[in-house]
Amino acid sequence: MSETMDNNGSDDDYEDTVDTPTHETKSGSDDEVIAVLSEEELNELRDKSLALKSEANDRFRDELYDESIELYTKALDTCPPEFGADRAVVHSNRSAAHLHCHRLDEALNDCNEAILLDDHYVKAILRRAQIYRQMGNKLDESLKDYERVLELDTSCAEAKTASNELRHEINERNERLKTEMMSKLKDLGNLVLRPFGLSTDNFKMSQNGETGGYSVNFQNN
Repeated sequence: MSETMDNNGSDDDYEDTVDTPTHETKSGSDDEVIAVLSEEELNELRDKSLALKSEANDRFRDELYDESIELYTKALDTCPPEFGADRAVVHSNRSAAHLHCHRLDEALNDCNEAILLDDHYVKAILRRAQIYRQMGNKLDESLKDYERVLELDTSCAEAKTASNELRHEINERNERLKTEMMSKLKDLGNLVLRPFGLSTDNFKMSQNGETGGYSVNFQNN
């Protein structure tokens, strides 16, 4: 399995400006009802949120991940839901911080929130694919996200490599599960057939090369 690449970094590691998608994003929902604010008041809150995010990014770069998480959380608490793109970036950055602390569930939750706000957010989708793969039991979900990344960015080398590796891993897993299932079915079949002096060895299973289905034929030993 390939190691997680540089996408564990916060989304502002590469530039000081806000990583804002160019297309429209959905507004998030808060637990508390926010009173109607003027445009000036909304922008003031946004500026405070961006300042908190910038401070959080500094902590992230210094590898002070818990401190960065606290500041990202304050940034989200401050940022009005009208600024969905800003909120998506903060969720994605906080996800990166959680991932560095090996908190996969928290990292996944933040990625989900970021993608809900912006379903074209490549960095968040890529990071979620990495998280799913690290979880071990969500290989199919990981592959789906990597394939989505390639739909949005055909040049993403990590997604290409990971997709090929995951298809192989998923096929191996499915074959292993099929073998385990057949073994259990054979044990159950022997239990049922034993009173009749038969066993599963009296039955031959053949796979149809065209359909992939199986047929069972009785044979005397």
